[in-house]
Amino acid sequence: MGAALALGERGRGRTAPNPNVGCVIVKEGCVVGRGWTQPGGRPHAEAMALAEAGEEARGATAYTTLEPCSHISDRGPACADLLARAGVARVVAALADPDPRIAGRGFERLRSAGIAVETGVGGAEAERSMAGFLSRQRLGRPCMTLKLAMSLDGRIALASGESRWITGEEARAHAHLERARADMILVGGGTYEADSPSLDVRLEGLEDRSPRRAILTSGPVPDGWEALGRPEDVAALDGVNDLLVEGGAGAASAFLTADLVDRLLLYRAPILIGEGKAAIGDIGLAALGDAHGRWRLTESRMLGIDRLEVYERDRSACSPASSPI
Repeated sequence: MGAALALGERGRGRTAPNPNVGCVIVKEGCVVGRGWTQPGGRPHAEAMALAEAGEEARGATAYTTLEPCSHISDRGPACADLLARAGVARVVAALADPDPRIAGRGFERLRSAGIAVETGVGGAEAERSMAGFLSRQRLGRPCMTLKLAMSLDGRIALASGESRWITGEEARAHAHLERARADMILVGGGTYEADSPSLDVRLEGLEDRSPRRAILTSGPVPDGWEALGRPEDVAALDGVNDLLVEGGAGAASAFLTADLVDRLLLYRAPILIGEGKAAIGDIGLAALGDAHGRWRLTESRMLGIDRLEVYERDRSACSPASSPI
């Protein structure tokens, strides 16, 4: 399953609105087929892995990060049917598919074909890998990541506005990798006016992974950019599973106030700036107690001299009525 998850990551940011699934087919201890969802969402991971495995798929075990699809599509056959026709003996899936067109029907079709089904292996990792697709299905909007590069005292720029560069090369390279995994990057109108950012991916070999670009503004935007009038408009975005908010403080505050941020990427440089521009502004907290219990640290590591901290929004206490869009 670890190999299947790694393969699924290859498609992240390129498969929307489909999920970035990975699949590995194993027979007698040997990998005979590998696949991951291709750009645009087809072929699916299972179809790609079965094509590579050929006749070796008969009697094999397929490890897939998501329940195989079961619905009819004019873009390709149902993966559950492909697995059954190939004679796969066992399917191990990390997650059930929340898509109402599938939602357990894929597993039912496999079992009715005499295929053994096991679920839940690598489930937590698959949740993170396909967070954008899952957010679309469960919340009706993309998974939202907010990236902040800041000093130890929480500043993103000097008082003059100078911000290049707070973090070092390693941290900036990691941020470009995050761009390559997103379907869209967004900045606030002030950041666009001040910095004229290109928001492209500048990593060798990944230049073609530069995502769509958006500005949080109610006004006109330049050619090649898209406008979002308010944070809640993310629900109407077509073909976006993962959205990366890169700044500035106004945009960050707007999305945090709307409780639409699912993941925080904090790049902390070992510097103190003092009087300068804060990373975020007012986010509508009425009491200090309201700030606790919202964020869970999932990763912390050094990137050169800078530290990366990754936090996920803990929505376990949210009721359906209070859940974000």
